[in-house]
Amino acid sequence: MRVYSVTQSRFGVCDVPLVEGQIKSREPSILALDSAGLPRRWINLEDAAAYYCRGAVAWDLGDHAFTLHGGVNRASGEQSRLVLRSIVAVRGERGRHRGVAQTPVLLRDMLFARDRMMCAYCGGRFRAADLTAEHVLPQSRGGSNRWANLVSACRPCNHRKGNRTPEEAGMALLYVPYTPSLHEGFILRNRRILADQMAFLMAGVPPHSRLHGPNPASAGFVHARA
Repeated sequence: MRVYSVTQSRFGVCDVPLVEGQIKSREPSILALDSAGLPRRWINLEDAAAYYCRGAVAWDLGDHAFTLHGGVNRASGEQSRLVLRSIVAVRGERGRHRGVAQTPVLLRDMLFARDRMMCAYCGGRFRAADLTAEHVLPQSRGGSNRWANLVSACRPCNHRKGNRTPEEAGMALLYVPYTPSLHEGFILRNRRILADQMAFLMAGVPPHSRLHGPNPASAGFVHARA
């Protein structure tokens, strides 16, 4: 297990440190699950510490642990500490989020990550600034603004296709758009994911996902080491 140590701060009734030094600008996120093990959201270290302090963590797991150092006990002279794991299941989350949609919210950066930063028409790989969210069936012709009708396209290909379908423009799709699963959505929305968190989420990603490709880093996120 990898253990990281951070310094003292204060949060409510529990000493909870902020991350310092080389970790401060790249603070890791904790993956919060419900009690059934379904991912619910990414939280920061202080939010995770608050759950631990309230006794709201049902169980935790992961190869990474973060030790938060608090104040010194006057009687014993010992410094308090709290150990956070990289994946935590929170009591009560299942009931509170029973109505949470299984389909991830549609965001441009997540779309580009789903498509591995690749134009669906020419196959080139581009920076996010050079890609567009392109409607396979144009909106002006009834196309919807949803995952299954959107692909990543470079600006020249988007301009060339215009207000036509791929068949009409003679521009065959190189890949088929699809709606990401709940687990895949959590990967697509976080650019820094610890290896144990990635393994947990990938176990719930369906086989057809492009995240199962040979080079996950090209999808726009990186595995975090600390």
